Amino acid sequence: MKILISIDMEGITGVVSQSHTDPAHAEHQRFRKLMTGDANAAIEGALKSGATEVIVNDAHANMDNVLIENLHPAAHLISGSPKPFSMMQGIDSDVDAVFLVGYHARAGSEDAIHDHTWSGKIFNVSLNGKLVGEIGLNAALAGHFGVPVALVTGDQITAAEARETLGEDVETVTVKTALGRTAAECLSPARTAEMIRAAAERALSHRRLPYVLQAPITLNVEFMRTTQAEKATLIPGACRSSPRTVEWIGDDMVMTYRTWRAITGLGTWQ
Repeated sequence: MKILISIDMEGITGVVSQSHTDPAHAEHQRFRKLMTGDANAAIEGALKSGATEVIVNDAHANMDNVLIENLHPAAHLISGSPKPFSMMQGIDSDVDAVFLVGYHARAGSEDAIHDHTWSGKIFNVSLNGKLVGEIGLNAALAGHFGVPVALVTGDQITAAEARETLGEDVETVTVKTALGRTAAECLSPARTAEMIRAAAERALSHRRLPYVLQAPITLNVEFMRTTQAEKATLIPGACRSSPRTVEWIGDDMVMTYRTWRAITGLGTWQ
């Protein structure tokens, strides 16, 4: 059984401040260790449930945050960027389940820790008319390959978004209770490791349904500024559906995901 763990940082145990997730800040070094700890707990739970191969894909910022020297030796690490599938590098039809560890709520989520969708310059994203964040975008790509997202960890708002998007059957772990964008009631790493480990084991106890979108897939990206949408329409097939919104229609989620990355990259490029 092969498991892919996509690990972000805003939803990691103890993370509240921007300094915790910013590689330019000294505090980032502390939270790299906590990030690796959350990964290890998920790996341990997966192994206990019968996983024979675990891939950890670093999915935050420059995607080189996880400390390989502290990572569980049973796992392989995908580190660095850019990568063809970015946050979901390693996804393929031979993966049995995906864990989204350390994730955060979509842009505009009230009181969520560091709410955003990919970039602070994006206001809203929707697939086939449904608002999504990184959970929905990445789960839809996994669904293209027939792979379910079985576990999501982060704050309580992230957990609620995961259940809303993927169904009540998805395992979630609330490692902190958000009180605002940069404040939360946090649990200790020892406690959250125990919770993540148990949830990862439960997540693989039975087969779950993948999150599959029906083609054609309509992607809408609403930027903060009109000039961003103007630049993003240089992508072939993209058009303005409102002054700040770009629409693109694709035949499958692989092309939609690649185009999403191109639209956001071009639209937010300075």
